[in-house]
Amino acid sequence: MPVSSKVLAAGLLAGCAMTTVSLAFAQVNGSPAGAEPLRQNGTLVAQVFSGGTVRDIRVEGTQRIEPTTVRSYLAIQPGDPFDPDRVDRSLKALFNTGLFADVQLRRDGDVLVVQVAENPIINRIAFEGNRRIDKENLEKEIQLRPRVVYTRTRVQSDVQRIQEIYRRQGRFAATVEPKIIQLDQNRVDLVFEINEGPRTGVRAINFVGNEKFSDGTLRENIQTKESAWWRFLTSDDNYDPDRLNYDRDLLRRFYLKEGYADFRVVSSVAELTPERDAFYITFTIEEGERYQFGKIDINTTLKQLDPATLNDIMTTREGDWYNAQEVENTITKLTNAVGDLQYAFVDIRPRINRNRETHTIDITYEINEGPRVFVDRIDITGNVRTLDKVVRRELLLAEGDPFNSTKLKRSEQRIKDLGYFERVNITTAESAVPDRTVVNVEVTEQSTGEIAIGAGFSTSDGPLADFSIRERNLLGKGQDLRFGATVSGRRQEYDISFTEPYFLDRDLSAGADIFRVRRNYQDESSFNEKNTGFALRLGYPLTERLRQRVYYQLQDTLIEEVPSTASKYVKEQKGERLTSLIGQELTYDARNSKLTPTDGYFVRLTNDIAGLGGSVRFLRNRLTAGYYVPLGDDQWVLSTTGEVGYIVGLGQKVSLADRFFIGGDTLRGFNTAGIGPRDVSTGDALGGTRYARGSVEMSFPLGLPEEFGLLGHAFSDVGTLGKVDISDPNVRTDETIRVSVGTGLSWKSPFGPIRLDLAIPLRKENYDKKELFRFSFGTRF
Repeated sequence: MPVSSKVLAAGLLAGCAMTTVSLAFAQVNGSPAGAEPLRQNGTLVAQVFSGGTVRDIRVEGTQRIEPTTVRSYLAIQPGDPFDPDRVDRSLKALFNTGLFADVQLRRDGDVLVVQVAENPIINRIAFEGNRRIDKENLEKEIQLRPRVVYTRTRVQSDVQRIQEIYRRQGRFAATVEPKIIQLDQNRVDLVFEINEGPRTGVRAINFVGNEKFSDGTLRENIQTKESAWWRFLTSDDNYDPDRLNYDRDLLRRFYLKEGYADFRVVSSVAELTPERDAFYITFTIEEGERYQFGKIDINTTLKQLDPATLNDIMTTREGDWYNAQEVENTITKLTNAVGDLQYAFVDIRPRINRNRETHTIDITYEINEGPRVFVDRIDITGNVRTLDKVVRRELLLAEGDPFNSTKLKRSEQRIKDLGYFERVNITTAESAVPDRTVVNVEVTEQSTGEIAIGAGFSTSDGPLADFSIRERNLLGKGQDLRFGATVSGRRQEYDISFTEPYFLDRDLSAGADIFRVRRNYQDESSFNEKNTGFALRLGYPLTERLRQRVYYQLQDTLIEEVPSTASKYVKEQKGERLTSLIGQELTYDARNSKLTPTDGYFVRLTNDIAGLGGSVRFLRNRLTAGYYVPLGDDQWVLSTTGEVGYIVGLGQKVSLADRFFIGGDTLRGFNTAGIGPRDVSTGDALGGTRYARGSVEMSFPLGLPEEFGLLGHAFSDVGTLGKVDISDPNVRTDETIRVSVGTGLSWKSPFGPIRLDLAIPLRKENYDKKELFRFSFGTRF
């Protein structure tokens, strides 16, 4: 008569032929509960399991597991003497297998009886109540699987994993309750009942110790935001402990940028409300005093390097408020300049002397020969879908290269410009080899697939709808495949495009396009145009910033539906033409970002020649440039763009479809094709063979929270278009400069980009077509 979890009463007599003495463990939270009774009753156990020899071992209670398997875990075998220590080790070994819910060892004469109760096998795992997280994502996180042994310890571990997933999504009130359904043959169905609860938002963010800046200013400079109804498409107002640590660093950067070199965050505390539905976050800070730059100097131990030649490169100036960001910028510029002088290993460190009495900071940039450090290896993490080589090929460093921090920063920006990742962070770590370093690239992937249905309105096309299927990172290889269709009152466009950014595993961007476009130019020039064709393209780098693209295009153009009231010069163009052209595009891009530039410049030269077959022959050239300057911070950006173009027919006149048209988006204040050669008798725009246009624009914040995505714009556009081979008093070809000024508002709304521009022409011709408002709106759902 065995008793679970304790030794039988001392009244039982050891050694009697029909008397049973039992030692048993019951599992409690994954640990044998019988271990303590064994130690407490060591004398009795020693009496029961001592003396005599084990003649046989009998295994009872097994269902799936073979008795021989059970015997293989025992530390005692037939022929061995009864030994309490061996019995103890056998009991623990059986429990450590995780196969049994209960194990009892008892002596029946000279027979050792092993009584087991097997843990059930999981038949199926189900989730109930999970609306926010897919079943597939939950299954990836838990350790239990069907046909695996069920244990309470493993279940509790998986419960904690599921709760952690919900916490990462800002749902700290989520609860998970495991339930089991008993089946035959010792099987169970495991069901995780989930109550997701509401998002655990941030009810308030408070600051203690701030005197120089208001709470509102500091809230704008951290990523975590207070919960509000308009933040329904962002997660920044959900509590995230990792983001809270990042906010501490953002506060430090902000104060160091403003000159507060002694600033520190004393503490950051997040308190959960009793209802577990929100957090109160409190930052306790010490601002310290504000400092100015004192004496700025450069010292170097490098031979043949004159520090005086580097003075103009520095962005830190004596008397300015101290700015840690400008110190970093100066180090970067000095590193680039010294590197251009063929110094491969350079160590530039600022030696800072802080004068607390005068509140000044003297900085001496020490330029020394740095240690010869090479890249040992590059580790890439976080790219679940994207192949390693897609990230690695954007790095300007490879294993074995001399380490260069400037190239590392540019590599980080190149990876961000791919648009595949939500976050990119590159750090370095020491290697086991003294002169080597390890580069760690940590990325967080974001969605790159798009199935979009769009609807909107623009002043150029009217009501429009579009449908597109696009994958910008096809199969994780960085390939771009797109099918698109756009239908509006004035334009119907269908296209398929494919781009391989690294053709033949080299830095060659190869692609192909097939298109069919129909445009309505009745209001501008009294004709409709239909284009059908395909294009092949290939791009490759000449230097890090200079890139060339060559392409071939075959296009059939049909000009149709020309009314009888149209200009005779438009009627002459009616019909079909075949254009076969090759072209090249040469681009030098020194912007800080290709997606949202705020600093730097670019220059682009495009040349097309048509006549290799087909019925159209011309030479077309365009030169485009842009320059971006940040003023204050990244939201205040002054940008200037300019473009000139010229097309000349080769043995024939330039057709209407190949001429340039200016206006609308290219010259605000004027309608599409609103300036340039025009038949004033009919009002039809005839296009031109040369043009020039430019724009100066200031983008600035409106004083609203940054997450609103609202920016204001003030701009001035200039442009001219002219020169056609037409001699007719009714055709005006005046190439005077047109000028307009205006202001605009842009919004990165949850429904797509929205922009409204109000422009007024200051200089125009009386036959130009004006446009006061230009509005565009689009959404995808």
